[in-house]
Amino acid sequence: MMASLLTVQTILDRFLPEEPLDGHRLKVCARLTGCRTARMGGMEVQCDHCKARSVCYYGCRDRHCPQCQGRASQRWSNRQRALSRRFRGRMVSLLRVSANAGELYRVTNSGEVDGLLDGLMQQEWVVYTRHCLNQADTVVDYLARYTHRIAISNGRLLSMEGDRISFRYKDYRDHGRLKTQWLEGQEFVRRFLMHILPKGFMRIRHFGYLSNRTRRQKLAVIRQCLLQPPQPESNRVNQEPPRCWPCLRCNDGLVHMVRQIPRFRIVAVPTG
Repeated sequence: MMASLLTVQTILDRFLPEEPLDGHRLKVCARLTGCRTARMGGMEVQCDHCKARSVCYYGCRDRHCPQCQGRASQRWSNRQRALSRRFRGRMVSLLRVSANAGELYRVTNSGEVDGLLDGLMQQEWVVYTRHCLNQADTVVDYLARYTHRIAISNGRLLSMEGDRISFRYKDYRDHGRLKTQWLEGQEFVRRFLMHILPKGFMRIRHFGYLSNRTRRQKLAVIRQCLLQPPQPESNRVNQEPPRCWPCLRCNDGLVHMVRQIPRFRIVAVPTG
């Protein structure tokens, strides 16, 4: 099988052990093998320009899934960079206001402020860093890989010949060189199942005012101290805008959801 068609999902479909797994691992494997298939449900969409219709199936959102966690890792990394850029814009904006109001007493040349702040806006800022962390992008990417890390990504899978699977790995004993390893399909699955985290294991924990137990109360106090109005209690579903995206067929229209597709459930029918 070609590498472009080989995924952890297809390997689990073929080589899951015949002996029964414990309930937790069985549920994880069921979610992974059903990811972005009819078993997860989805939606039928249509372009408002070319009228082409297609079906998009939902992901399983399991923390062991290579398809879902790759996207989650990228979203987490993007959010950290967005925080840095928002802080930069807010800080520079307030400095401009202070300069125009004459509150920056050490600045004698008005043109000096604009030139300096324009230069600051061209640089990537790092919010709360230390001396040893001198490359913010590297640190954020490193944390993103570990906060949403999985046993093996689909990008490392190379080929499947018969019952054997090859994948790429980095040999740190040999100066980090990339090498290829072959495993029997059942052995590959056995090693993958060893990396399934125990049920209830928390990989990311928030503390301080972002702690789950007191987040709502402490955020309300912070908004009150900042003289900000409290956020209204409203239905989150009603606030979400309708999902649409550019059509990949005609490149002119927008794709909108036509109908929801329910999850496909297998019902066991007793015999005899």
